[in-house]
Amino acid sequence: MDRNKLLKLTETYGSPLYVYDTDIIKGQYKKITSAFSKVKRVKINYAAKALSNINILKVFNSLKSGLDTVSIQEVKLGLLAGFDPKNIIYTPNGVSLKEIEDVAKLGVQINIDNLSILELFGQNNPKIPVCIRINPHIMAGGNSKISVGHIDSKFGISIHQVPHIKRVVENTGMRINGIHMHTGSDILDIDTFLRASEILFEVAKQFDNIDFIDFGSGFKVPYKTGDISTNIEELGTKLSKRFNEFCKEYGKELTLMFEPGKFLVSQSGYFLAKVNVIKQTTSTVFAGIDSGLNHLIRPMFYNSYHQIENLSNPKGRERYYSIVGYICETDTFGSNRRINEIAEDDVLCFHNAGAYCYSMASNYNSRYRPAEVMLYNGKDYLIRKRETFDDIIKNQIEVSL
Repeated sequence: MDRNKLLKLTETYGSPLYVYDTDIIKGQYKKITSAFSKVKRVKINYAAKALSNINILKVFNSLKSGLDTVSIQEVKLGLLAGFDPKNIIYTPNGVSLKEIEDVAKLGVQINIDNLSILELFGQNNPKIPVCIRINPHIMAGGNSKISVGHIDSKFGISIHQVPHIKRVVENTGMRINGIHMHTGSDILDIDTFLRASEILFEVAKQFDNIDFIDFGSGFKVPYKTGDISTNIEELGTKLSKRFNEFCKEYGKELTLMFEPGKFLVSQSGYFLAKVNVIKQTTSTVFAGIDSGLNHLIRPMFYNSYHQIENLSNPKGRERYYSIVGYICETDTFGSNRRINEIAEDDVLCFHNAGAYCYSMASNYNSRYRPAEVMLYNGKDYLIRKRETFDDIIKNQIEVSL
């Protein structure tokens, strides 16, 4: 995005600030649907947890996307954004049976990853079709913190427990209408993903009347120049061919589903922060910004990389800086980064800030969460106000002591 446009947005809306370019979202959505265009029935369910602002959800609804949700609150946000309940899938983990049954009353697709909950839900609601989440025991992502398909994962029902699933189905009379997996994020090895898919096909064969197979997501996007990413076109070619073959074997035209989040919104996001102070120590030059891990925790939580650019001085000579925040913790966004010379009040831009950034923000140190702006058809819209002190205290109840 043009740096002058971003600088103007900080002048208009202040900093720190999240900005989302919906043209990039639309481009990513088209990219994945085109990659699987040879499959007759394809459904992309946007993972709401990546970025759940209702206006972003509305954009996906306008694209005819479905919605992947993990909480009853995300389901309600999706309904508020205009999604048909039939286009929402609910894939919780570790929630109560009551929440699952409350969601079921809203008419969305239920996806269960726990044998005991499956049995209880089937006993109480045998007429409601259910998808089951399988753990294929394959790690398709490179980072152990974001890989969820390994044998010790809390997610999914083990492939070795499929006989137990079948017993539950037989005893309750419930119907399994979908098979699902999600192996983790930052998938690069397509062959590993395809091996996991074969496991899913084998499970699907054991159920007579499913409607869809959901292959999860976790596709990697580039975080810096020259960075590697998932070859979605190659995956589309290989998996489409195999999926079409399986549909013929199964004797029914099934829907191929994915639930991308990061792939669709990560590159659309820019996080803008102003430099408070430059601090020289005996070994390091720190640039301290008006933000911290309370607004962007991924570098500290996942050791994730976000390219950092000095919008205010793009032609300045490059120097090495460690970019840090104002939180009373070690909140380092990048160590010894080569960036155009930085001065107080310069505006820095963090790229790839669309996914799991604002959605993981907090009020730690009693700081306000930032504003959000959406660019849609060339126009900027404020889609979330910056918090104030009233927001910090509005749910607190002061008692007389």
